[in-house]
Amino acid sequence: MANITRWDPFEDSLDDLVKGFFLRPMRSESPEQLRIKMDVKEDDKTYTVHAEIPGVKKEDIQVSIEGNQVAISAEVKRDKQEKQGEKVLRSERYYGRVYRAFALAQDVDQEKAQAKYENGVLELTLPKKAATSTRTLSVQ
Repeated sequence: MANITRWDPFEDSLDDLVKGFFLRPMRSESPEQLRIKMDVKEDDKTYTVHAEIPGVKKEDIQVSIEGNQVAISAEVKRDKQEKQGEKVLRSERYYGRVYRAFALAQDVDQEKAQAKYENGVLELTLPKKAATSTRTLSVQ
């Protein structure tokens, strides 16, 4: 016959609940990773992309288009210094590259594509390439 034991539901679960309650989560001092956040809209003739890349000069942004593939990359440079009087208390630097690539449903007309960067937002106007018509051949 099996031994019968009494189970108290509050005995172990209360300890587990309180175990990490008073500990503060540690914050990493590594530089924050910049990510390109995007909105992509489509109408009958064009795709419109809004990509947030704050704090970057427009000369440091590259956009490449190949068929229906679009890639955005940028060189990020951030300097931050906290001074108190003549003494530097903290100095942080972050240099890196951000990259985002995506595919669209239809090829883009590279010749008519436009890019504009203003207030930290890159706006891409990507006209759709005219669909090639298919031709059916009759076999003789």
